[in-house]
Amino acid sequence: MSDCSFCAIIAGTTPAHLVLADASSVAFLDARPVFKGHVLVVPRAHYRTLADLPVPLIEPFFGAVRLISAAIPAALGAQGTFVGLNNVVSQSVPHLHAHVVPRTKGDGLRGFFWPRHKYESEQEAAGYAARIRAAIDAGPPPAGPAPPAGPAPPAGSSANERLSQQRKGNGRRRDYPGRYG
Repeated sequence: MSDCSFCAIIAGTTPAHLVLADASSVAFLDARPVFKGHVLVVPRAHYRTLADLPVPLIEPFFGAVRLISAAIPAALGAQGTFVGLNNVVSQSVPHLHAHVVPRTKGDGLRGFFWPRHKYESEQEAAGYAARIRAAIDAGPPPAGPAPPAGPAPPAGSSANERLSQQRKGNGRRRDYPGRYG
């Protein structure tokens, strides 16, 4: 699309700090990051929303998102990532894009009111992009252990009762760190 800023980045007519470029997707640093290292992943072809993305492109697109979400903690020392996607509402550029934002416990991000930050310089942004590219090139980190299986539901429990018990956690502590853990 001729007036799309992401299409211009994909075409190479608008500069950006690329972290990944493959046959179907391009990933680059957000120019107005929530936190430094915030990456946008876009399909090469112009699709406005996730519903517009053809089924054969779903796996390559989300494969790129998954790869970036694994690379960011390794590259930047983040504890994890937030992955988000807007469809029309709050979509500042009408080209499908997923946000992959580095997260660290206590980073101050609350809800969906995200203050934006700036890189101090182009060199700083280039350094963040280079670290993420290097982590992608190194390959994904080893998978962690499988979570422990929960207790078996009582005999005769209905599916809804089992689901309710799972949601409540049956008094079990969550297996991941977090505010409510």
